[in-house]
Formats: sequence, structure tokens, C-alpha cells
Amino acid sequence: MRELKCPKCGSVFSVDEADYASIVSQVRGAEFEAEVTRRIAELHARQEAERKAREAEAVNAQQRALFQKDQALNQKDGEISRLKEQLAAMGEKKQLEIHAALQDKDMEITRLSAALREGRAALENVRKDSANALEVAVLKERQKTQAALQDKETEIAGLKSAAALSKSASELREKSLREEYEVKLKVAQEQVDYYKDLKTRMSTKMVGETLEQHCSTVFNGEMRPLFPSAYFEKDNDASGGSKGDFIFRDYDDGQEYISIMFEMKNEMDNTAVKHKNEDFFRKLDADRNAKGCEYAVLVSLLEPDSELYNGGIVDVSYRYPKMYVIRPQFFKAMITLLVNAARKTIEYQRELAIARSQSVDVTNFENQLQAFRDGFGRNYRLASEKFKAAIDEIDKSIAHLQKIKEALIGSENNLRLANDKAEGLTIKKLTRGNPTMKAKSDEAREASSQTPADTAFPGFLP
Repeated sequence: MRELKCPKCGSVFSVDEADYASIVSQVRGAEFEAEVTRRIAELHARQEAERKAREAEAVNAQQRALFQKDQALNQKDGEISRLKEQLAAMGEKKQLEIHAALQDKDMEITRLSAALREGRAALENVRKDSANALEVAVLKERQKTQAALQDKETEIAGLKSAAALSKSASELREKSLREEYEVKLKVAQEQVDYYKDLKTRMSTKMVGETLEQHCSTVFNGEMRPLFPSAYFEKDNDASGGSKGDFIFRDYDDGQEYISIMFEMKNEMDNTAVKHKNEDFFRKLDADRNAKGCEYAVLVSLLEPDSELYNGGIVDVSYRYPKMYVIRPQFFKAMITLLVNAARKTIEYQRELAIARSQSVDVTNFENQLQAFRDGFGRNYRLASEKFKAAIDEIDKSIAHLQKIKEALIGSENNLRLANDKAEGLTIKKLTRGNPTMKAKSDEAREASSQTPADTAFPGFLP
């Protein structure tokens, strides 16, 4: 017997081990369900916050990448603009220099023309005296002017060549940058096309095995140190006609306290017939029962646009007991949640085992007492049936004897009547109406009066 205290009124009462085990089982079930519900709610909230943080981080990363690309493009555009401005400035400078050189040349020509006119005037004045000297001076001046013009034309040609080379260099640099970005864009597009082609060429089996490999890698790489004694292997036993993907079992002091059957489902984007998660519930429940697992978990990428399945862990116990549907990112959290909830039940199971072992004698006594009651009741029932049969036979015998009694009583009445009739019989009655017998009777009576009574008319009464 155990004593329990009511938390409301404070009264103490005793219960036997069987009732205590029933109360412990009820409390354990309620606490377990409450703990699972609370953990699922916390996990949903945490996963929702993580999802929003990941979305915000992805948006920020995308914005940063776009900003960086915009900055790079702006820098490239600025550099191109700067080069174009430099080229334009250099062109303007060269044009100004050419224009200035042409102006200088025109001024020189004008000066020389003026000098020539002055020389001609002077020549006219002194022609006669210095005709030869003037001609020589004019020839020398013309030669100097032609040499100066040739030098200026050479310098202008060099400036034009330099401007053309600078423009060609900037165009080549711009073309090189454009080709470089086109090459990078082409490489990125080839990678995208490669992965699209790879996903298109992948069969359904390859897609499913990729998800299985992902879950196996997550468990063995991240969760194996947390559960060193756990069993997590592929389900290769198809003797029952079907099998799951993975089975998880964990032990405490050699006693199994949790077991999970996992099923991984995925499909290609271009699959003609799209499957739903509920299409695999019945098979998963059958595999779980066939392999003796407590929980069933469907790790699925099906229905990618469903808000229900994208929101976190989905409890489908209303369809099949202890069954959940998750996305691959909740694989680790699901195992941790179920394991933490199940570990709290180990102590209750141990207390229940102790209570059961202590109640074995009481149970045996009750079984023996019940067996005695059953045997005694059976013997009592058989004896009662036989006693009733004997009473019925006695009643039948009494009824038969009553009939015999009535027959004997009727016979006695007949004998009494016969005796009465015999006692009333006389010679007078016999001879009444019979003269012959009357005469004989009278003769006999007369003879009897003369002879002894024992000799007269033997056989007749006096």
C-alpha cells in the first residue's frame, strides 16, 4: 500500500500498487503529452524566428550583393566615364594645341607676308641697288618659313597619333572589361544550366537517395556524439513486403526507451504526377508497426508551397498515432525533442516495474482466489443441478405413489362395498322370488332343527 496526499484538501489516503501504477501511467501520459505539446510550440516559435532571421539575412545578403554589384558597375561606369572624359579632354587639348599651332602658323604667315610686303616695298625702293641681295634674303626667309611649317605639321601629326592611341587604349580596356564580365556571366549561366540539367536527369530514386544521404550525414556528423549508444541505420528488412528508410533506437542501461521509423520523400520539379504527403501515411504506419517502432516521422520535400508543412513540425496523430511530418531542416530538432520527452518517462517506467513486481504475490493470490471461486461455483452449480434433478424425480415418484394410493383407496372402497354386500346376503334374500330354493331352504331349516348344526345343509349359513 502507498499513501498519497491530495493537493487540494491535504487529506492523506492509501491506494494499492495496481491503483498507484494506474495513476502513475495516467500522470506520465498527461505529462508526456503536455511536454511534447510545449516543446513543439517552443520549437515552432524558435523555428519561425530562425526562419524570419534567415529570410532577413538572405534579403540582406542579396541586397548587399546587389549593392556590391551596383557599386562595381558604378565604379566601372565611372572609370569608363573618366576615361572618356580624359579622352575628350585630351582631344580638346590636342585640338586646342593644333588650333593654337595653326594660329601661330597663320600669324607667322601673316607676319611673313607683312615682312614680304615690306621687303617688296623696300625692294622696290632699293631694287635697282640691291636686287640680288633682296632676292637672296627672300629665298632664305621662304626656306625658314617652309621649315617652320613642316615642323608644326609634324608636331600636329604626332599629337593626333597620341590621341588616337589613347582612344584605342581606352576602347580596348573597356572591351576587355566587358568581355571579362561576359565570361563570368557565361560561367555562372553554365553552372546554372548544369545543375538544371543534373536535376532533370536525376531519377526519382536518385532524388530520394540524396535526401536520405543528407539526413544520414546530419545524424552521423552532428548528432552521433550526442547519442553514442543509439542505433541509426537503414531499414533493409523487406521480408514483410515493405520497409522504411531509417530506424532510430536509443537505450538507457540496456533498455530501449524510444524508437522512430523514418521515411524520406522527395521528387523532381518536372514530375508529371505530384504526390502528397498523406499518400505515404498508411505505408509509414504499417512499416512502423511491422518493425515495432513507437514513433513515425515523414521527412518530406513534397508540397513545397504548403504553408502547413513549411511552418515547422506537423502532428498528424489524428490520422495515425504518434506520427509527424517535417522538412529536412527540422530533422535534428525532431529527434532531440522526442528523445528529451521520452527520457522523462524512464523513471516512471522503472517505478511502474517496481510496483508491478511488488504486486505479483497479490495478483497470484487474487488469481488463486478467483480460481477457487470459479471451481467452487462450478461444483455448486453442478450439485444444484443434480439436486434439482433428484427433487424432480422424487416429485415424479410422489405423484406416481399418489396415483397408486388413490388406486388402492378405490380398491378398498370396492372391497368394503363387496363386504357390505356379502354381509347383507341371507337365505331369505336368495330365495326371494324363487319357490324352489325357498322350499329347499325351508326343508333345510327343518332338518337343522332335528340334526346338529354342523351337519345340516353344509355350505349354507343358518
